[in-house]
Amino acid sequence: MTALLFSTPHELQHQLGERLKRLRLSRNLDQRTTAEKAGISEKALRNLETGRGSTVETLLRVLKALDSLQGIDLLAPEATVNPLDLLRQSKPAQRARRRPTASG
Repeated sequence: MTALLFSTPHELQHQLGERLKRLRLSRNLDQRTTAEKAGISEKALRNLETGRGSTVETLLRVLKALDSLQGIDLLAPEATVNPLDLLRQSKPAQRARRRPTASG
């Protein structure tokens, strides 16, 4: 993980492509079959796997075709609320009420 912190965006894109390629091969799928299943061109898949640029949509389609959508949770985990943070917050301001006047 620490090696990824010092990688350039281009290097990260290449590493992601390599991982996707290995995932595809581990599922015993060729590029043509994967591209058809994802609804993209073979060239788009090759570009993604070689780190030559791609779209988020292509990435998502390939992850779905490889039955690997859990990768999205790893890329962008759901934000959670820490119960301790809620306790530390001050109470929200309440609506002020009018006090009855003596004349009224």
